[in-house]
Amino acid sequence: MKKNWWKVALILVLTLGLLYFFFRSADWGRVWASLDDVNLPFLILAIVLAPTHLVTRSIRWKYLLQHEKQDVSFYSRFAATSIGFAVTLTLPGRLGEVVRPLYLAQREKISKAFTLGTVLVERIFDILTMCLLLGLFMLAKPLYASIFPIEENMNAQLTLWGTIALSAAVGLLLIILGLYFFSSQTLRVLGFFLRPLPQRIREKILSLIQEFIQGMSFFKSKRTLLLYFLWSLVVWVSIIFYYWIFLFVYDVHVPFFAMVPFTFLLGVGASIPTPGMVGGFHSFSRLGLTSFFNIEVNLALAMTIVLHAITVVVTCLIGYAILWKEGISFFQLKKIGEESDP
Repeated sequence: MKKNWWKVALILVLTLGLLYFFFRSADWGRVWASLDDVNLPFLILAIVLAPTHLVTRSIRWKYLLQHEKQDVSFYSRFAATSIGFAVTLTLPGRLGEVVRPLYLAQREKISKAFTLGTVLVERIFDILTMCLLLGLFMLAKPLYASIFPIEENMNAQLTLWGTIALSAAVGLLLIILGLYFFSSQTLRVLGFFLRPLPQRIREKILSLIQEFIQGMSFFKSKRTLLLYFLWSLVVWVSIIFYYWIFLFVYDVHVPFFAMVPFTFLLGVGASIPTPGMVGGFHSFSRLGLTSFFNIEVNLALAMTIVLHAITVVVTCLIGYAILWKEGISFFQLKKIGEESDP
């Protein structure tokens, strides 16, 4: 714990800084007045739709896992996904991204290195898909500029963030493809650099890397790759739809396509490794609501608080309910990652 104090301090400072940006210039009287000024039917619908991405992500995961094990049940995939997101929303550092594949690997008797590889592929495709949607949105600007204008400053920032994210995703994708298609050469090079290590440790590392590379095996099938990409679109269109429906909770009506840059901003904020997305999600949501939709600041604060609460509470309730059903305590999840992979 002492060795990690600086990480905790850094996350705390980052969280407080983002919260300061979120709450600055707030009129608390108007914020509280806006919190319960909701359209109840749409609020209920938003709560029902909140876990949709858990379902679509669980379906999509099948296309990566089937190369290691064909009959991984939907329940196992959904349970692992829900638990992973619950952990991510509870602890800092996005630990759920590690817990999710390790939980599934233990439950389904699959290689841990393989399942960890599939999650990395998922994240890369998430970035690629969202950047693709943002790119299409930006390219189509002449078609909607008159009905949905974007401030030049925000337009420049979107272009910059989209370019950085897309470049990073493409770079990672090229590295992974290189690892997969040139695996023997990669293992030889790694073996050379690992020679100073004891043979047992060197063989263990190379074995894990080899299993990790096998997680990329779905690239062998163009059909599977196409289906996976299409399901990635389904995942993100469902997320965009959820956010779009939520705006109706506060009687904010915007074109569906206009939710693309807002969702992109929320994705950027949610990727900041603060506990429960606190700070990052809030700051970028405020930025999107006020900049894209010209929503008054205090109403934007209230909307963000409610949206964050629905997302966190619903996800955590599902994740914890599954843990209770399986008889696993929250802290027992840490043991999953500590067990050695044969």
